Amino acid sequence: MPQTDATEGSVADHINSVRDNIAHIEQTYRRAPGSVQLLAVSKTKPSSLIRAAAAEGQIAFGENYVEEGIEKSIELKALNLTWHYIGHIQSNKTKPIASHYDWVQSVDRLKIATRLAEHRSADQKPLNVCIQLKLDDEDSKSGCSTTELESLAEFIDSAPTLTLRGIMTIPAPRENLEQQREVFAELHRWYQTLQSNHSDVDTLSMGMSGDMEAAIAEGATMVRIGTAVFGKRDKR
Repeated sequence: MPQTDATEGSVADHINSVRDNIAHIEQTYRRAPGSVQLLAVSKTKPSSLIRAAAAEGQIAFGENYVEEGIEKSIELKALNLTWHYIGHIQSNKTKPIASHYDWVQSVDRLKIATRLAEHRSADQKPLNVCIQLKLDDEDSKSGCSTTELESLAEFIDSAPTLTLRGIMTIPAPRENLEQQREVFAELHRWYQTLQSNHSDVDTLSMGMSGDMEAAIAEGATMVRIGTAVFGKRDKR
């Protein structure tokens, strides 16, 4: 996949290359064509590059920084894009997240879910929520434990201003495809359990540039790709 800095002119080639790669992996592992959605991770990237991606039909964009994503969503409002917040959630950021984003993929505890539900206006469509699930014992990574998953899911499912859509995960790096597939297969089993208990669950967001093949092989419905679309991440 492309790894160089993108320009407005190259984004079209990059995004179509990523889509072709996704389609090839779907075919390789006998996934239904079009069953894996691309979430273009646009954090730190200018609105001009997002416009270029949108011109190629890309609708869903992921942001890690609350205010930056809100500014872009306002600037690009006429494009009718879908904005996903995928970063760590601080309690004091739940109001702007709930007010301005369409999706939140990184809900990992009841306190955050409660605040998002309170701050989402009843005049808006319910906020789409994925629970960030953590299997690896990494202190540096956020995530709900498997023992807490169902209780958190039940609260989200019961909140009228939220809609439980599924699971998001960022597993620790594995050395090879086989090891990547092993952890993604376990995550898919948790997703199926959640799906059997909650009717709106349809999203398993897992896989990035380095492990996309394994994620799609094991049932991902959404992959989060940044560098291969927009180039290397700008430093902050």
